[in-house]
Amino acid sequence: MGKRGGTSVGSDFVGGTAYDRGVIPVTDERVMPPSRPASAAVGPAPLRPAPDFGPLDTARGWLVTGVLTVIAALTRFVNLNYPTDARTPVFDEKHYAPQAWQMVTGGGVEDNPAYGLVVHPPVGKQFIAISEAIFGYNAWGWRGTAALAGTILVLLVVRIVRRMARSTLIGAFAGVLLIAESLTFVSSRIGMLDIFMSLLVTAAFGCLIVDRDDVRERMARADLAGRVGVSVLGPRLGVRWWRFGAGVLLGLACGTKWSGVYYIMFFGLLSVAFDVSARRAYGVRKPWLGALVRDAGPALYALVVIPLVVYLSSYWAWFASENGVFRYAVGNQVGSGGPFSFLPDALRSLWYYQGETLDFHSGLTNSAGNHHPWESKPWTWPMGLRPMLYYYADGTVTGCGEAQCVKAVMAVGTPALWWLALPLIGWMVWRSVVRRDWRYAAVLVGYGAGLLPWFLTLDRQMYFFYAVVLAPFLAMGMALALGDILGSARPAGIPRSPTGTYLPAPVNERYALGLLIVSIYLGVVIANFVWLWPILTGQAITPQNWQDHLWLPSWR
Repeated sequence: MGKRGGTSVGSDFVGGTAYDRGVIPVTDERVMPPSRPASAAVGPAPLRPAPDFGPLDTARGWLVTGVLTVIAALTRFVNLNYPTDARTPVFDEKHYAPQAWQMVTGGGVEDNPAYGLVVHPPVGKQFIAISEAIFGYNAWGWRGTAALAGTILVLLVVRIVRRMARSTLIGAFAGVLLIAESLTFVSSRIGMLDIFMSLLVTAAFGCLIVDRDDVRERMARADLAGRVGVSVLGPRLGVRWWRFGAGVLLGLACGTKWSGVYYIMFFGLLSVAFDVSARRAYGVRKPWLGALVRDAGPALYALVVIPLVVYLSSYWAWFASENGVFRYAVGNQVGSGGPFSFLPDALRSLWYYQGETLDFHSGLTNSAGNHHPWESKPWTWPMGLRPMLYYYADGTVTGCGEAQCVKAVMAVGTPALWWLALPLIGWMVWRSVVRRDWRYAAVLVGYGAGLLPWFLTLDRQMYFFYAVVLAPFLAMGMALALGDILGSARPAGIPRSPTGTYLPAPVNERYALGLLIVSIYLGVVIANFVWLWPILTGQAITPQNWQDHLWLPSWR
């Protein structure tokens, strides 16, 4: 994750500091403030990482973030109430929109009378219920908070990548890519759960990235105070609120879909790796033991106990209800005695409810005869080989300029981005393993948590919209790779002035070529998104135009 000897991987990057060396390229025009600790390196060894804990171009960073967030909001909210199925929900909105409305009108709990069992936890539907309470039971109500979640997701990705890359420019790359990422776009405009899941796990990931910087800043202060070597385990780090926040968000993710559990496991390991790396970087004599003794216990509390408490709390309305599904299972579906009779009946009833939900999901298998014409398997997700058709209408459709028109909404990943996923994954693995670049390793953890566990249940029905959680990490990884292509804006060896900024020098040819390549690629992604727009938003098009948009046989 990071190297002893004073440098961390991922160092030579445009638009910000060289991650742990303190090199400050001119594109950020920054000077390290006196309040930041100076390098603790004294003598030939051991060297310490330079005190670089985040970008300092605050005003410019928020300006860029704000502009991209406004663009994201415009694309997500314009014509949000279109299309509908004769003013009723489309696709799986037909499950979640009515359940959310039951929350609004029925004391906060959904009873799902048509199906006999509510098969997902309540948090995502509680989010939908918020906009339904504001706008009513209509398309704006079903989709309002989804569009807001998709907008906030862009903001978070910009800020996360900006922090990881120490570059507002590269953070902007990630924001542009996610704005033009069509799977996330469609998911932001439909009342389903996946966009909320994506938002929550991405926010939890961002909290852990900030926690990493915060830990290293605390280690730097301890190093300056001479406290690192007092114990072979290293110093205690105190309360870590960012990691606590990640635990709260992961609990909400589990309260949206159970697949949030995967992120608890993957992000827990990532947090431990960050802690071990920080202790090694600052010369702790036994970093692994120090992380085990000093950090593992608080990490289990923050990333396991807190999510569990938050998950249980998400059922507050169910606990308070008299008619929630299986609310009084004890004494009805299950006996009141047994080895767990010491637990409150409410908790035992919830446990029974969760078991019934698990049985439902476990039975959704191909071997049991459950098939869907648009289902897909996880090996197709990285490149988006089998998208999902949410809505299709023809016959009475008009407005395309011809006698026969169609309109459709298809959840498909922008090919200019998704079709590069496999080479990008290879690049990220190489950077992580060979160059020990912590940024790519962290992104791979987030991407892997959304993809790899599904290979364990291949018989289950699966759909491409499960891959919505992959999109932010795909955008992050691609933005970092574009930063590698871009390179440094200054030729190597250019001296700095006494104030810390680089002395004037011409921009090098390598950077100019990189800027051209990056600009062309971003333009291709945007053009690809614009081309897909009619089939992402249900615009009236000719049947031939519809066929022209179906680039692969597997899209049909």
